Amino acid sequence: MMDVILAPLQYAFMVRGMVAAVLVGVVCAVVGTYIVLRGMAFFGDALAHAILPGIAVGYLLGDGRRGSLFWWALVTAILSSLGIGAISRNTKIKEDTAIGIIFAGTFALGVALISTVRSYSVDLAHFLFGNVLGVQADDLWRMGFFGGLVLLTIWAFYKEFMVLSFDPILAATLRLPVRLLDFLLLVVIAVTIVVALQTVGVALMVAMLVTPAATAYLLTHRLAVMMALAAALASLAGVVGLYASYYLSIASGSAIVLTSTAIFGLVWGARSLLWVRD
Repeated sequence: MMDVILAPLQYAFMVRGMVAAVLVGVVCAVVGTYIVLRGMAFFGDALAHAILPGIAVGYLLGDGRRGSLFWWALVTAILSSLGIGAISRNTKIKEDTAIGIIFAGTFALGVALISTVRSYSVDLAHFLFGNVLGVQADDLWRMGFFGGLVLLTIWAFYKEFMVLSFDPILAATLRLPVRLLDFLLLVVIAVTIVVALQTVGVALMVAMLVTPAATAYLLTHRLAVMMALAAALASLAGVVGLYASYYLSIASGSAIVLTSTAIFGLVWGARSLLWVRD
């Protein structure tokens, strides 16, 4: 058993992948609690796809350098999130419609830009499906800095975000800056998506944001406990998923998401069984 556990860790890329998976899992799980509580799963999925133009521009202007891709993706994610918020709050258009407009437009722009890159199927495919085993030291530093910034923001505005998530009317009654807090949360989600981009990619991003938090929601309705449980479950899924990827020779991002989904299924099944017995 010890050989099974230690064998993958002899490779530096596996160690970096483990660190990245745990870091990204924690950040996504904590932010994901607000996404689950506020029913924003569609927003997370749309925003993950909306950063595609930034990836394409970063690739074209930066000759494929990871730093350039990251910064362009970050700017695109923040602008897209603010655009969705502005359209839904300053017009009669509902939020899901605004999400659809931004999602479709930016995704189409991203596909158009990517199609101009002759080798895009090879060079950019890992941004669509993730490549956590390709994480380098510089990537870890960026993930750590911006992930820490996200967690610090959640800690600083914990009470305000909690009131806004559970009772928006009470938040307005308490004279909280509801609109400003809404925009801040959108930006936090945008940064989180870019931090997690290389781990699971655009296509599987919503699973990292939603599944661990949804699993924790089945076990508790206390926000702080839900965040802690979601972070622990996401970290577990990241580590187990990478081991599965190593031994089964499957894509790392898919393995992590499938592990997280399996954990959700086990918890849901156990709760259902206990409910039937009661």
